[in-house]
Amino acid sequence: MRSYRGMSPLTTATVAVIDRMRVPVERMDEQQRHEARAQTHRTAPPHSWVTGVADPAVGITFGTAPARDGYEIPLRIYRPRAIRDAQDDVPVIVWFHGGGWVLGNVVNYDPMCTYLAAQVGAVVVSVDYRLAPEHAGPTAALDAVDATTWIAAQSDVLRADAHRMAVAGDSAGGNLAAVVAQVVGASGSDWIRHQALLYPATDLTMASPSIDEHPNAPILTRDSLLAFRDHYSPEEDWENPLLSPLFGDLEGLPPALIQTADLDPIRDDGSRYAVALREAGVDVRLTNYLRVPHGFASFPGASAAGSQHRWELVSELRRHLT
Repeated sequence: MRSYRGMSPLTTATVAVIDRMRVPVERMDEQQRHEARAQTHRTAPPHSWVTGVADPAVGITFGTAPARDGYEIPLRIYRPRAIRDAQDDVPVIVWFHGGGWVLGNVVNYDPMCTYLAAQVGAVVVSVDYRLAPEHAGPTAALDAVDATTWIAAQSDVLRADAHRMAVAGDSAGGNLAAVVAQVVGASGSDWIRHQALLYPATDLTMASPSIDEHPNAPILTRDSLLAFRDHYSPEEDWENPLLSPLFGDLEGLPPALIQTADLDPIRDDGSRYAVALREAGVDVRLTNYLRVPHGFASFPGASAAGSQHRWELVSELRRHLT
């Protein structure tokens, strides 16, 4: 039985509709997973009032980055038309979408990515990493690292300063952004200036108390968490830092913004990661948004937190990149 207690009326109504329309991942067969990955949000009202639309002032192009095993990782590239001739002073944001490493696609993040490109004044590159269970972990993490490393060498191609970069993502994408920051930092490179982690999954051992506090939360339940984890990491190597960044080497990492949702079962994944980063000497801004569930950044029109979290996200990215 889902619990919507504590949410505002608008958020409750919106999330209840989303819950009724979707099939939980633990009940999906292979065909349903593929169909869910291919679904894109409608771009006309009333749906767009909730999810937002792509900013027409931002152009969208495409590319690929080479993975270590020869696979070509698709990239979706966003560039504000107003800065199309600029190069040296334009930073880069690498975005990783959510979906539990199993679902999700880059197209549905057009509203978010065009918003960041326009508001920060940056080139945004969204990485279409490979999904589980067809590609179990840490394939997604390695794709994320390989794509980011390749992007960092493409200043001329991107017409941007790719050595002034932020990594960002939501949920599983926040997990991947955190992993990339660790791997790049361990290599001695310093071109990642900031990491923005939206309700990130950081501990696949599922030790966060909020999982027991909100086992039947809307959007994401404990059963779904288990299913996502089993698809992504069937070998139970859950303390591997490529899967659970909470267990990685955190010293010397770039400053972080961590945004959590108070009604989210993995809320404490974010807060525990913030504590661990601070203990390692990393500058962290942690904001817990009240009365919203996991995934609230994907329906910004349904709660007051939508505009507030975007303002904070843009402000932090600007501060560290520009």
